Amino acid sequence: MSLSDLNPQPLWRFFQLLCDTPRPSKQEQLLKSRIREALAEYELEIIEDQVGNLIIRKPATPGYEDAPGVVMQSHLDMVPQKNEGSTHDFSKDPIQPYIDGDWVRARGTTLGADNGIGVAAILSVLTSKDMIHGPLEGLLTVDEEAGMTGAKGLQGGVLQGSLLLNLDTEEENELYIGCAGGVDIGGRFTYQAEPRDDRRQYWRIALKGLRGGHSGLDIHSGRGNALKLVNRALDQLRKQFPALRVASLTGGTLRNAIPREAFAVVAAPAEQGEAIARRISELQQLFMQELKSVEPHLHLTISETEAADLLPEDMVDRLQRVIFACHHGVFRMSADFPGVTETSNNLARVVMDNGHIEVHCLARSLVDSLRDDAAQSLASVFELAGAETSVGNSYPGWAPDKNSRLLDNLTRLHEEVVGVVPKIQVIHAGLECGILGANYPHWDMISFGPTIRGAHSPDEAVHAPSVANFWKFLEAALAHLAKPA
Repeated sequence: MSLSDLNPQPLWRFFQLLCDTPRPSKQEQLLKSRIREALAEYELEIIEDQVGNLIIRKPATPGYEDAPGVVMQSHLDMVPQKNEGSTHDFSKDPIQPYIDGDWVRARGTTLGADNGIGVAAILSVLTSKDMIHGPLEGLLTVDEEAGMTGAKGLQGGVLQGSLLLNLDTEEENELYIGCAGGVDIGGRFTYQAEPRDDRRQYWRIALKGLRGGHSGLDIHSGRGNALKLVNRALDQLRKQFPALRVASLTGGTLRNAIPREAFAVVAAPAEQGEAIARRISELQQLFMQELKSVEPHLHLTISETEAADLLPEDMVDRLQRVIFACHHGVFRMSADFPGVTETSNNLARVVMDNGHIEVHCLARSLVDSLRDDAAQSLASVFELAGAETSVGNSYPGWAPDKNSRLLDNLTRLHEEVVGVVPKIQVIHAGLECGILGANYPHWDMISFGPTIRGAHSPDEAVHAPSVANFWKFLEAALAHLAKPA
């Protein structure tokens, strides 16, 4: 059974096109070309704006020209994450989706259902010949996952609609009316490496097997942070074996993904090797005891490796203290939306290159002032450690409007069409609605989507029956919004 056998077939055919086309953030050009080719036979106006967003216009169904214009919005890019050992090259290799019962997954990589299902739904609407709708615009943005460049660069006055349907949330039977804003915080250390010591044995410590996940949707779940765990292991080794030296400490891949893997290279007298290995085994058992219910595949290992230049001891001290002091996880839960994270931070990456160590974080909050407060707290940690500190690339949250007329209409419609009263939610992830609404303040906005699990990790999967319900509701919503009030 292939994706094209699933319902609705047009949506899944377009999703297969997205899987066949490499589309990590900032590399969406090939996909845009293929979308143009796929839409060439249809009477659609296609515009590419100055930052690379695609805007696609479709006239209203005859007789519905006076209906309010609807903008359907999703982002083209996907998060590139893969399992260790995978040779997948996201810049050129297609995603390999497969059907697993009611779920669609990918072989060893992220699937890209975030936000490929939304894009596929928009393309299906734009190419449908029998749907009822008013004037439509599809807004397909670029670089959402890496910096929201497309949303930030969209100019006011370009889009003509007054209603926005964002198709980028990940739980069916829920309508979203708000989201978190975010900001990047970074610390950069400069150091002078010390020459490798060939009299010592070198070992590589690896922490793998964590679940990782979306730093907005999964930050409250108590999942392990690989950087935090490897840092703890190093701290224990340095205390027990004073002669041990550190050559590197790195981990994490993306600012918006919880780190799944981290690594350190250490050097010590060869005769200490067995004792160091025993301590690593003990720490493996300790970490499993702490996290066994959420991280059953956690694996801490040590193996011999090649000699490398060493970090100065004071640099290791500063880096370790920063990782210990840098908050990871929830700062505060929302008092207004039970069960929803209000403010959080993801300790996302540590990278080393040519005498520099960089630590990257992404803080989020439903309240912009608390987002900025969290950023200041984290920046202060870096500053106290003597790092060159940066705070930037901020984007606003989307403030909920419980009096939204669009919300009222679609809440009642959802119950009629799907048979379920939808939950009204805000999301701790960063949707583009807050940014887009700044240039289009007259828009009435709402967000919904099918059920997706494990976004931003190789465990990502989309629930196929929920996609069918999502499509059914989208089709009904467009028809409903086209008719006179």
